Amino acid sequence: MSKYQATKTIVRDYFDALENASPENVVDVLQQFTTEDYLWRGVYPFREQRGAKTVADTFWTPLMQSLRHMQRRQDIFIAGTNEISGEQWVMSMGNFMGLFDADWLGIPHTRKIANLRYAEFNCVEGGKITQTGLFIDTIGLMVQAGVYPLPPSTGVYFNYPGPRTHNGLLFDDAPEAEGVTTLALVNKMVDDLTELNESGSMGCPPEVLERTWRKDMVWYGPAGIGASYTIPRYQEQHQLPFRNNLDDKKFNGHVCRFAEGNFACFFGWPNLSNRPIGGFLGLPSSGKGADMQVVDIYRREGDKLAENWVLIDLPYWLKQQGLDVLDRTQKILNPHSL
Repeated sequence: MSKYQATKTIVRDYFDALENASPENVVDVLQQFTTEDYLWRGVYPFREQRGAKTVADTFWTPLMQSLRHMQRRQDIFIAGTNEISGEQWVMSMGNFMGLFDADWLGIPHTRKIANLRYAEFNCVEGGKITQTGLFIDTIGLMVQAGVYPLPPSTGVYFNYPGPRTHNGLLFDDAPEAEGVTTLALVNKMVDDLTELNESGSMGCPPEVLERTWRKDMVWYGPAGIGASYTIPRYQEQHQLPFRNNLDDKKFNGHVCRFAEGNFACFFGWPNLSNRPIGGFLGLPSSGKGADMQVVDIYRREGDKLAENWVLIDLPYWLKQQGLDVLDRTQKILNPHSL
């Protein structure tokens, strides 16, 4: 059997069982597939949860009661050995699609199809899932509900596609050498940006990006920032607003980072720390330092990175600035759910 087949099978079976579960018995699925000391990390307001019952009661049951007949629509599925601490992890990225039939987190329901972007990391040890990192684009759901809580974004948010090559579901293991090449390229890119941060530079010459990125790269950012296409537009619509409007930028490392085939991924807890000095997300400076939890998923093409899907827990970052977009939206537009 190939190196990651057992791990992939456990996670695929878990996903199938989740999709076939009811909101009332989803806890049984989690108890079947996870350890007693299971650690779950999620976006604000969920944060860290311990144990199957707590995770089911806090996240899965309310979500499944709201987003009815929910399907997991995967675009990328990969496994690998975490280069940080050596465990086997599986990463799945795509959309949770369902009928938005009940309010959730104070977001008013629409009774229409909704796509909730997600990236989920599962660590498998001894035949059980021991850790999960599950990131969702909550502000993207707010966009679909017509309650977008921020000023206009620099990029454009839409229902992003999966890989242009349509080959992101690696249910069979990819050649190990390909993953090694991909991860080395991603680490080179991270090192270049870390060097910029440590230098105190607020900008970024395009030639720095061109070392590791194709000129026609696509960056799919979270709602609130949006997507951009080509290096010049990426710099105009995300990188330079990010770099110029956030000071004291520090890279804190990752919980998990691995690659398989032409795909790589990572998440941190937190990845980054920074301090807004005015302009980021169209908001004024708060003077308050804050942490960012970020997911990055990459597709390599040849010797360059071609596509990058990103989720940032912006509601958590904004909460640290004194703005709770979920609470504010609920109180203004959906007070009956309080």
